[in-house]
Amino acid sequence: MTPDVSSSAAGSLADQFMQHLSGAPLAQIAGQLGLDTQQAHSAAAMAVPLLLGAMANNAQQPQGAQALLGALQRDHARPAAAAGPDWGGLLDSVLGGASGEGGQGAAILGHIFGGHRSQAEAGLGRATGLGDNAGQLLRLLAPLVMAFLAQRVGSGGLGADGLGGLLGRERAQAQQGGSPASDLLSRVLDQDGNGRVDLGDLLKLGGSLLGGRR
Repeated sequence: MTPDVSSSAAGSLADQFMQHLSGAPLAQIAGQLGLDTQQAHSAAAMAVPLLLGAMANNAQQPQGAQALLGALQRDHARPAAAAGPDWGGLLDSVLGGASGEGGQGAAILGHIFGGHRSQAEAGLGRATGLGDNAGQLLRLLAPLVMAFLAQRVGSGGLGADGLGGLLGRERAQAQQGGSPASDLLSRVLDQDGNGRVDLGDLLKLGGSLLGGRR
């Protein structure tokens, strides 16, 4: 039986991620974007539910959940998964140029948002006041969110069904309450009832681009 690791026991996945991000990692991201730490925190607090919500949308199909699980296990798991990701090392890689932020993060966004990527970036830019910097923030955060999710999968022993359920609960929680983050998530993912990317794109989640490899 697949373990049921609920995000509610210790807050939402987004809340848990933001706790890991606080401190030096957030300061590095703020510096990269030319923001103060409070601005960076507020923007990331809207961007992270958007990323997790897009993954949840993709994982509604069993094939999508399996493809995402394979990508997490193959390209984003770390040997000491229970201890959590090495945020310093990850950020150094993400901030390291084309093979980091411009390559890995952009590839992840292309897969999880599909044709809605530009809408996600523009919507986040308007909601946070970041403008064009919103796309850069999403590219920086995407590999970190994937590594965090890989840690949750590893420590919880989750299969595809468990991962899909975990992300589904996260999306439902994020869309409650009428917060700016929930409104943005609904606008980006639910336009015309076609928020998920095509199955062919979902299956590419298991490929090398998500790992920033060639």
